[in-house]
Formats: sequence, structure tokens, C-alpha cells
Amino acid sequence: MKRLTHLAAVLLTAASFASAAHADTIRFWTTEEQPERLAKQQEMAAKFKEQSGHDVEVIPITEKDLGKRATAAFAANDLPDVIYHTLQYVLPWADAGILDIDTNADIVEDLGLDTFAPGAVAMASSDDQVAAVPADGWTQMIVYRKDLFDAAGLAAPTTYDAILAAIGKLHNPPEMFGFVAATKVDENFMSQVLEHVFLANGVSPVNADGFAPLDEKKTIEALEFYKAIAEASPEGELFWKQSRELYFAGKAAMIIWSPFILDELAGLRDSAPPTITDDPTSAELAQKTDVVTTFAGPSNPDGAAWADIRYFGVTADANTDVAADFVKFSMSEGYMATLSIAPEGKFPVRRGTADNPTQFVDAWADLPVGVDRKAPLSALYPAETLGRITTGLETADRWGVKEGQLALASKLVNSQVINRLVREFIEGERDAAATVARLNEELAAIR
Repeated sequence: MKRLTHLAAVLLTAASFASAAHADTIRFWTTEEQPERLAKQQEMAAKFKEQSGHDVEVIPITEKDLGKRATAAFAANDLPDVIYHTLQYVLPWADAGILDIDTNADIVEDLGLDTFAPGAVAMASSDDQVAAVPADGWTQMIVYRKDLFDAAGLAAPTTYDAILAAIGKLHNPPEMFGFVAATKVDENFMSQVLEHVFLANGVSPVNADGFAPLDEKKTIEALEFYKAIAEASPEGELFWKQSRELYFAGKAAMIIWSPFILDELAGLRDSAPPTITDDPTSAELAQKTDVVTTFAGPSNPDGAAWADIRYFGVTADANTDVAADFVKFSMSEGYMATLSIAPEGKFPVRRGTADNPTQFVDAWADLPVGVDRKAPLSALYPAETLGRITTGLETADRWGVKEGQLALASKLVNSQVINRLVREFIEGERDAAATVARLNEELAAIR
């Protein structure tokens, strides 16, 4: 009988250890599912285990399926402990109860609220709490030929007026186009560029109550500016492909692009080589280039930057303490590993620590970028340029975020109504005032 009692005790103890081991294994959903990126996240999980003793199961989720998967898991009380997700889910998931807002807010406070880029924090704020932990992000950029600007005595293209002044001096087709504006209506690229241009002048189609008619004066200013840059562009339906090709060939003074162009500009990617010289691996074009992330229209002197931010979200079903520790690790000791997945498109939204306020920004600049060849951004671009790239997150914005109407704003953008009517305005089908009226009419009908 004693032997049986002893055996039962042993089995109970073993079961307790197994239960504890299970409790100390957390699940992490990530949309960074490419093999190389997944391997880096698994290495991070291994380092976290070395430090904490806790296991992290890294589970890749296709980004387009993330919303449905999370909703289904929430309904089944089977959410993962941590999700790496896009901006579009932060506030809806907070409202639905998918995210543990209190825990996420505590993580940001523990790491130091003032160590994060304000724009990234503001876009995730719900009822004065940060609903998810800003992880990384990128800001859309005006990429421009600084050598040509300097030679012509031009100011950097930080305002509508400065951009138009540069077009006035540098536009000389077909040798040099002043700009390459997005004009292909069915491309999301045009939607993204237009939203940035409108934000720069303080124009938004939503407020806290839903759709808000576009301000006529501000919108006319934005429309007339966009028409001017379109007229300084080549003819045809233009999107990211033509803008990159023309700039790489030395035939464009300015384009709008994402930071994923940074390694290509420096000749580090064979599939997209600069052709301005005979050497497709040359960094010469990168050395002649500078960028602007925040620019302003006449009715919004503070300007704005269009940003895509990613977040870590501890969920309502999480093993809270372990999940929080993993996120803190990923944003401190493991932060360079987090950013190294794709440094040219993962800017540090946490700039440093209380003791070293620029620690992560400085270290990020030394991370290697590129595909066929590698080099750190700090070896390719001056510190001032890299500073502008990261400080764009200070004014980072998107339609509907602050107003709690991101879902509606996304519907308005994805309808491509704005693209179509702006293109018709550019082609002279109606004047600016009539275009504003038509925009308001058609956007108001979208639910």
C-alpha cells in the first residue's frame, strides 16, 4: 500500500511538473512567415528560453488570414499568448476584448512611455491606455536627388511649395521629370500616396462620428498640388514600378516610395538595380539621394507622415506574466533581433532606454540590409538622413486612427473612389470644387 501511495505521489508530482512546463510554454503568432524571417524569430525564442526558462512556440500566420484566425480563436477561448500584428487590428481587437489592454499598457509603462515614438503610441491609444505595444514601423518617403537640389539652390521638399519650386527648376522632360506621381487608379500605391498628400494638408474623410465631408479649401489645395506633380510626371498609368525605374535611371528628381527602396538604391539587390551608371552594384545613386518623411501643405504647417506600424499584442487568453516578459525581451535585449528581420522596413519605434535615449536607433543604423550584397544603412546614408527616416514616426498618422474610425477609413480608401475622382480631375473632367463635391457625395454612400 505504501508503494502504491508513493507511486501515486510520484505521478502527481510528475503531472504537476508537466502542468507547470505547459503553463510556461507560450504561443506566438507572427505574420513574418518567410523562411529567413521565421528562423530569426525562432532564434529569438531560443534566446528568451535561455534567459527565462520559458518556451515560445513561434507560429506563422498568413497576414490576410490573421483577422479571421484571431476572431475564431477568441470565440473558442484559444487565442495565442502574443500576436505580432498590423495597426489595423489594434483598436478593433481592443474593443472586442481580444487584446489585454491593461497588460500591454503596463509593458509600455515598464519599458518607458517616453522611449517610444509618439506617433506609434498615439495610433494605438484607447481610453488613455496603449492597447498594444509598438514594435516597429516604416514611414513613406519623398525620395529626392539632393545633388540636383543643392546645385540649384533648392530647399528640401518638405512642403507643397518647396516641391513645386523644385519642379519649376528641375523638370526638363524627357531627360528629367520633376516628379513621378501615382496615377494608376486600381493600384493601392496610388491610394497610399494620395492619403499621404491629403494628410500633409490636414485633410481627412472621417471624424469620431464616422464619415466627415472633406474640407473644401484644404481639399482643393491638395487636389491642385497633386495635379501639378502629375503634370510633371510622364504620361500613362504610373505606379511604384515606373517611379522606381525612372528614379534609378536618373530621370526623376523626386518620387514617393517606401523605405524598402533604400537597399535597392545602393545596388544591393540584383532584381532592382540602379541603372544611372553602368555598374548595377554601385552605391552612387544612394549617395546622391536624400529623403523626407514628414511634409506639409499650406493649411497644415506641422505636416504629417504616412506610416505603417506593427505591434505586439498580449491577448486576453495569455499566460500573462510570461507573455509580458517575452514582449519586454523582444523590445529590449532582443530588440535588434526583432529589427534585423528587415531593417530597411523596420524602423525602431522604441528609440532607446532611459539611460541611453538613442541606443536602439544607433544600433539599428548598423544592421546589415540588402539581398545579394549586405551593408549597414550607416555605411550607405549620412546620419542626418537616417535621423529623418526614424523621426518620421514622431508625426506618423493614418486616416481614422485617432478618430477610432480606421475600419471605415480603410473602406473609403479601398473603394478607390478617391483614386478615380482625382484621376478624372487631373484629366480635366471637372474642376477642383466640383471634384470635392463629388468626393463627398460618393464617399458618404460607403458604409
